[in-house]
Amino acid sequence: MKVITFMLSLVLMAPAFADDENPAKELLLKMADAVHNRNFDASFVVVKGKSMEPYRWLHAKQGNTELEHLSLLNGAGLEMVRIDDQVTYFEPQSEPYSIDTDSIAGPIPEVLFKDVERLSQHYDFVLGGKGRIAGRAAQLVRIESKDEYKFNYWLWLDAESSLLLKSAYVNHAGEMLEQLQLTHISVTEEPAALLLEMLNRKFPTPLPAAATTKNEANIRSSNWQIGWLPKGFSLLKSDRHKLDLNNELTDYYLYSDGFVEISVFVQRPLPGRRPSGALSSGATTVYVHNSGSFDVSVVGNIPAMTAKAIAESVARPL
Repeated sequence: MKVITFMLSLVLMAPAFADDENPAKELLLKMADAVHNRNFDASFVVVKGKSMEPYRWLHAKQGNTELEHLSLLNGAGLEMVRIDDQVTYFEPQSEPYSIDTDSIAGPIPEVLFKDVERLSQHYDFVLGGKGRIAGRAAQLVRIESKDEYKFNYWLWLDAESSLLLKSAYVNHAGEMLEQLQLTHISVTEEPAALLLEMLNRKFPTPLPAAATTKNEANIRSSNWQIGWLPKGFSLLKSDRHKLDLNNELTDYYLYSDGFVEISVFVQRPLPGRRPSGALSSGATTVYVHNSGSFDVSVVGNIPAMTAKAIAESVARPL
């Protein structure tokens, strides 16, 4: 009787174990582990419509120290260097600066190199088919939004190394809006010489934490109310500053759901009334709403209808 009871309990418990096992999520966790612990030298391009941006991406683990270098190869160039929890940015026509963070703000969402479990409330992890990317066997993993207000994100992972080979923002019609494609990857036993040289370079002292985190006082004294956002989004920071584009004073709000970031700018109307509307480049949408007494601009990797709904929800607090 005890044997029968034990076997019955196993049968009843089996679905619970099955629910906890998600092979797609496990592959994403393996990718994050590989990115942090393997030595590799990769080249990739980001394709947005007819435009293409080429990058070189190097990573290494030297003892307990993690080294990473990401550079944009076109134009004046952009260089990003990470040593453990410090990232330094070298931008054209600007002084280099460092911040305390464990990830580079590049074209790949940072959360993919961390614990993706934090996304599970608003995204599903789905295992797709197998294929071949950059001459290597690849497994497709889909990060699917649970609502229509965000894009889906697909990744093709190297079957051998678990590293990323390709990714794409995909709309709900299955169309790829923006792609990141590796053109070359080399996984090595030893770190690249360029990364080892970073250990002997002197980098700027990281900016004070107060300059890189949200200003609670500004948030409390907010001049605007954002009436609607997709589920899961919360405020990361807000401030008031002048835009480089037109030197206009603007109130700025940055929201995130852990995967996608949305920027909201509110300012006085510019001379000459302009109609409201959206512009898109790849997955990035810029929606400008003219309310009459103020202008709202929403920027993010979101559908135009989402940006429009956010912009039109902005109002002065009652």
